[in-house]
Amino acid sequence: MTEQEELQKLRALVKKQKDELAAKDKIIEKQNIQIENMIQALLHARKKLFGSSTECSSQIDGQMNLFESTQELAKELWGEQKKIAVPGHTRKARQPGVREEMLAGIPREIEEYIINEEESCTQCGGELKVIGKRIVRTEVEFVPAKIKVKQIVQQVAKCTQCGTDGSDYPTDHFQQAAIPAKVLPHSIATASLVAQVMYQKFALGVPLNRQESDFYRLGLVLPRSNMAHWVIRCSQEWLTPVYNRIHEELLKCEVLHMDETRIQCNKEVDKKASSDSWMWVIQSGACEEVKATYFHYSRTRGSEVAVALLTGFHGFLTTDAYVVYEQVEGIIRNLCWAHVRRYMSESIPLETNGKEIPGSKGAEGREFINLLFKLEAEMKDLPYEEKKEKHQEASRAILDAFWSWL
Repeated sequence: MTEQEELQKLRALVKKQKDELAAKDKIIEKQNIQIENMIQALLHARKKLFGSSTECSSQIDGQMNLFESTQELAKELWGEQKKIAVPGHTRKARQPGVREEMLAGIPREIEEYIINEEESCTQCGGELKVIGKRIVRTEVEFVPAKIKVKQIVQQVAKCTQCGTDGSDYPTDHFQQAAIPAKVLPHSIATASLVAQVMYQKFALGVPLNRQESDFYRLGLVLPRSNMAHWVIRCSQEWLTPVYNRIHEELLKCEVLHMDETRIQCNKEVDKKASSDSWMWVIQSGACEEVKATYFHYSRTRGSEVAVALLTGFHGFLTTDAYVVYEQVEGIIRNLCWAHVRRYMSESIPLETNGKEIPGSKGAEGREFINLLFKLEAEMKDLPYEEKKEKHQEASRAILDAFWSWL
């Protein structure tokens, strides 16, 4: 082998080693990126699991310092707007008469203690003469619940003319007094009793088996199966029309909020208990006269449910970015800024102790949204027409700066 050939072979070997080192460097760089991503995912998961559950951003010194151009732009926009002043609230000391006003609607009874005629002065034994009375204290007493049996007795009258000679009606006529409708036929249930069962079960979370024990202590044997039957029947016959009316009134609103959340339903036909079902929730906007919330259970999260629930609604619908709402016709969609801020917060890199690393793009974007939320907090007590005007003045400027930053 000549010297020239050896030199070429050495150059080829050096080039091959350089290529191998470059390939290894790329692999190492890729692995470092993957490791950093896994570390960040672990830190964010730990923060979500053990960190603060609120999404509100705490104000930290220097937190509002965005990069230079945006900082100056935000200051300029902020200075041009009229700040909406809302009077601060300071807690006042309790004024005289507050307790009396608080207890004014509760039935009251006087418990009076008198001096017996035979009683004499404890110092000298002389005769006592009553000169007046004084209120010692005011107390609130709890009277335990009680039950009573009520029999409905109906008066029956007989017509003195019907069935007599010469009458147009040859047979006797018996007329009964009008009585209120039964809550459930062939049942001892009353409106107050069923309402108590429902209130305990759904408002206070008291299971029917514990209610069964409570009623037994009051002297009534009321099996939980009976109570479950009452709840189902009364819900179908008395509450379902109200439930449907709530839905009808919500569809007439101009502004609605809607979301769907996972729930699990036990012992459902053809469905595992561990599988997800969905509770769709519709709520009227704060500006609406109708203040209502509507809950709809569904086995699926498909677009057909959203379409069915919103058929007939032609206003503004505020939701997250879930795509099924795009299938609903005749609505104007509003997307939620809280969700946007959540994504911004999740993109901020974390240190090993879980604290945010300052200066990231996610932190910059979040501060624009925090400005919007701050304005909203200052305007929350204003009338809605005035609030709309302030939105056009103040919020639009911040949004223009946000779009420019994007």
